[in-house]
Amino acid sequence: MSNRILVASYTSSIFTLSFDASQGSLVLEGQVEVGFHPSWITQHPADKSLVFAGLEQTDGKVVAVKYDGDKANIVSTASSGGEDPCSLLATESELFVANYSSGSISIIPIASTPPYLLPGSVVTQLYGQGPNDQRQQGPHAHQVLLDDSQVELLVADLGSDRVCRFTKDEYGGWILQAYIHYTPGSGPRHLAIHDGALYTLLELSSTLSKHRFHGLPATPVAIAEKPTMSNPPTPPHDMLAAELLIPKPNASFPTAYAYVSNRNDPSEEGDTIAIFGIEGETLELVAEVRTGLKHLRGMVFGGPDDKWLVAGGANGGGVKVFERVDGGRGLKEIAANSSVDSPTGFLWV
Repeated sequence: MSNRILVASYTSSIFTLSFDASQGSLVLEGQVEVGFHPSWITQHPADKSLVFAGLEQTDGKVVAVKYDGDKANIVSTASSGGEDPCSLLATESELFVANYSSGSISIIPIASTPPYLLPGSVVTQLYGQGPNDQRQQGPHAHQVLLDDSQVELLVADLGSDRVCRFTKDEYGGWILQAYIHYTPGSGPRHLAIHDGALYTLLELSSTLSKHRFHGLPATPVAIAEKPTMSNPPTPPHDMLAAELLIPKPNASFPTAYAYVSNRNDPSEEGDTIAIFGIEGETLELVAEVRTGLKHLRGMVFGGPDDKWLVAGGANGGGVKVFERVDGGRGLKEIAANSSVDSPTGFLWV
């Protein structure tokens, strides 16, 4: 049985791959041209045939793409409300967009019928800066995430070394309520929540932090922080952390682990995926897996019990699928495809 994977990229296309675990094959089925650098894609939670992509350009755009079997069509386009949208999150009624370069977030209403993306978006500008003159001269929204109860909207701001916490007011608007602060110059990039803890991947310091997470008005408490590499180079360098995933435990993998991608490793064996044990109050680096990928950015779990991990190298190595082994403490490459250019993100469909 084959699985389909959509691939976001730093080209003008979203690609479709067919993955067959029994054959160890990963085959390019087709592609749809959507515009400049559709680097992040997300799926509508109710209508799985509806996919949203952010076009990472100065005049930021969001496109809605409808898939019908082997066919894909753009059904609507909207402004992202800022520059270089790099993260999207869809609920049934709202599309959340993080605009990196302008340091803003946009919330676009979603309908259940065409054109899906509706007028009336609300843009919130973030403020602040950090000590890194090259990367933190202003705010840089890098990810939008809803907490498990969908009461809080969390926004990782790489530019100000903060995570912004929003809640809805009585009129349904999202209002900034508080911040979570991090070490100056560390650069929060991506977030994950698991078992009452907030995990933050800090790009500029290549560290993973862990907070005991409490809903507002309580303040999360920092409890652990570890480098994302066993032997990090001496700063300054561009070996930077990129993606953070914590798949939910299940029958096949009852123990939770955090998986972190690191990019720009000079090794001929490519970039690494670091695997952390996260039980209790600690973070423990249990494995580093060489991928053969260059500039490893996005990766996503999929398949039965999130058995497989798809990842790609934006600067080389194509797309690869890994299988979780040793209860999730390791990864084994089982399929690869080198025909997709500049892969940056993925969806299992």
